[in-house]
Amino acid sequence: MSVLTQDIESLNERIRQESGFVDEILTEMGTVIVGQKSMTERLLIALLADGHVLLEGVPGLAKTLTVSTLAAISEVGFQRIQFTPDLLPADLVGTLIYDQKTGDFLPKKGPIFSNLILADEINRAPAKVQSALLEAMQERQVTIGETTYPLEEPFLVLATQN
Repeated sequence: MSVLTQDIESLNERIRQESGFVDEILTEMGTVIVGQKSMTERLLIALLADGHVLLEGVPGLAKTLTVSTLAAISEVGFQRIQFTPDLLPADLVGTLIYDQKTGDFLPKKGPIFSNLILADEINRAPAKVQSALLEAMQERQVTIGETTYPLEEPFLVLATQN
């Protein structure tokens, strides 16, 4: 047996041993989400690959439930943001608030500062809000005032649209 074959076999064995948690997560999600195995697998791939997901579908396909279940099982921070036509970028990333006691402006971080973000009905949001979200997704940081804050890791945006 060649050295290359032995290396491949040992690598495959290591992958089997270390990927057991993936099967556990999929099994756990399967107890809550029935009939959406392909979607749950793809969400987990996005989480492991440090990517983002756009879920499209008609209402009632358990998109929101799937994302909240993944967050609960993964034991990471979760925020659901309902995108509406009147949403502002500051509602997403945060803003500076004046503190009367100190006379300073203090940052108030928005819901984007979490691990899993469910951007529900993203197609309803104004372009400026979508732009703020896309900036956070790409740069993995947000600027409030003159200060830049890194986002949590892992950081995964799961956007839905009907």
